[in-house]
Amino acid sequence: MSYTVIVGLEVHVQLLTKSKIFCGCSTEFNPDHPNVQTCPVCLGLPGSLPVMNRRAFELSLKTAMSLNCQIAPFTKWDRKQYYYPDLPKGYQISQYDLPFSLDGFLEVEVDPTEGTTRRVGIIRAHLEEDAGKNLHDETGHGTDSQVDLNRAGTPLLEIVSQPDLRSAAECKRYLEELRLLLTYLGVSDCNMAEGSLRCDANVNLHVHQPDGQDIPTPIVEIKNLNSFRNVELSLEYEIKRQFEEWQKTGKRLGEVSKETRGWDAARGATFAQRGKEEASDYRYFPDPDLVPVTVTEEELDRIRESLGEFPADRRKRFKEGYLLSNYDAAVIVDQGAELASYYEEVALGCGDAKQAANWVTQDILREMKERNLTIGQFPIRQPVLIALLGKINTKAITIKSAREIFVDLLTEGLEGKPIEPSRIDELVASKGLALVFDVVELDAVIAKIVDKNPKAVADFKSGKQAAVGALIGQVMKEVKGADPQRVRQMLVEKLSQ
Repeated sequence: MSYTVIVGLEVHVQLLTKSKIFCGCSTEFNPDHPNVQTCPVCLGLPGSLPVMNRRAFELSLKTAMSLNCQIAPFTKWDRKQYYYPDLPKGYQISQYDLPFSLDGFLEVEVDPTEGTTRRVGIIRAHLEEDAGKNLHDETGHGTDSQVDLNRAGTPLLEIVSQPDLRSAAECKRYLEELRLLLTYLGVSDCNMAEGSLRCDANVNLHVHQPDGQDIPTPIVEIKNLNSFRNVELSLEYEIKRQFEEWQKTGKRLGEVSKETRGWDAARGATFAQRGKEEASDYRYFPDPDLVPVTVTEEELDRIRESLGEFPADRRKRFKEGYLLSNYDAAVIVDQGAELASYYEEVALGCGDAKQAANWVTQDILREMKERNLTIGQFPIRQPVLIALLGKINTKAITIKSAREIFVDLLTEGLEGKPIEPSRIDELVASKGLALVFDVVELDAVIAKIVDKNPKAVADFKSGKQAAVGALIGQVMKEVKGADPQRVRQMLVEKLSQ
C-alpha cells in the first residue's frame, strides 16, 4: 500500500524592529537579563493601552508583497484567547478573519543542482505579538520552571503555507528559501538559535486504496521546531509513525481526532501533547484598544520600489548572464545577498565570471567556514581579489602561485594589516613567483632534472606517460614562476629526443 505525504508549514518570524509591536520596549535578544525589557503594555497591566509599531507593519507588507500575496486595504486586530504562563495578558493580539495579506506563493528550487521548482501556496501572512519564553529545569534533578517576558510583544509575522509540500526534504528546502528571502529583504535575521524563526508543521498521509480512493490520516501538528534539521527529522519520523499506525488500526478520517505533538530531539521521536485546537477554541473578537489599519496604493508603491532583487531572480540572472551552472548560482546566492554582491563585483572586475565563481565557491567559502568568518569580515576585499585574478589572466603568475599569495594575504589581513592590491606585486617579487618565460633558464633546469631521474625517463620512454608528472613537479620546485603547461611541453620534447 502506498501513500502521499501532505505537509503545510506555519512559520513564525520575528521582525527586525528596535521596539516591540505595541510598546516602546527593546526587542534585543537578552537571555542573560530576563524580564528587564518589559513595561505595563507588554505585561498586560490594567489601564495600559497598545499603540501599533508602524515599522513592524511596513516590514510585514514588504514580506507579503515578496510572497506575491494580495494586500488587504483594510485590516483589524483581534484577541486570541488562551492561557499560558508566558502570555501575561491571557490573550494574544493577532489577526483572524481580516489578515493584512493572503493568497500568495513562493517558488522553491526543490533540487538546486537540477533547477527543478515547486510552487508553494501561501494561505496568509498575518502580524501578531510574540509570547514570552518558559525556561524549564532540564537537569532532571528539579521541577522548577521560570518565565522570561523580554520577548513578549516582539513583532511576529506568521506565514501559513498551503499543504503543498510532499516530503521532509521539500519542507527543508522551502524553509531555506523562505529564510533566504527574508534575509535578502532585511526584515528578519532569522536566527533560529535565538528564536527569530520557528516552525510548526501540519502533516498527514493520503493512503491509496486498491479501489483508487485516497483515505487521509488525521492531521498532526508538530509544534515549535527550532532548526531545519529538526523539521526534517521530525517529519521523517512522523510520516513513518502515521503509516505504521494506519497499518495497525486502518482507522478512517473522523475516527481519530487531530493531535498536537512535540519533538524530542534526544530520542528522535514525536510525542503526544494535546488535542489540536480549532479556531473556535480561541474565542477571537476584535481588539477594542486598536484601530483598524488602512493601506493606500501610494504606500504599496513606495514599498514595492524598495524590494530589490529576490534570490530566485538573482540565481536566474547569474545562470543566464554569467553562464553559471545551477550549482554555482545556488551556492553563491544562497549564502546571502552580501556574498552574491561580492561575487558579482569580482566577476565584473576580472572579466571572467566562471573564474570568479570558482574562487568564491572554493577558496573563499572554504576559508570562511574554517575561520568562522562572514563575507563582511573577510579581509581580502573585492579590489584585491580582482587584482589577483588579473595576474592569472595576464599570465603574470600561475594559479598555484596565486593561491599561495591568497593565503599570505588572508593571514596578513587576519593579523590586522591593511591589504591593498599593490601588496600582490610585493609578494610576487619577494617570493620569486613571477611567471618565467626564459626558455634558456627553463631548458637548463629541465636538463638537470632529466639527468637526475633516469628511472622516470626510462618509464616515460617505455610508454608510461604519467612519469612526466614527477619531473614537472621537480622543475616547478626549482623555478617557482614556471608555467606548468610550458614545462610539460618542453619536458615531453626533451624526453622524446
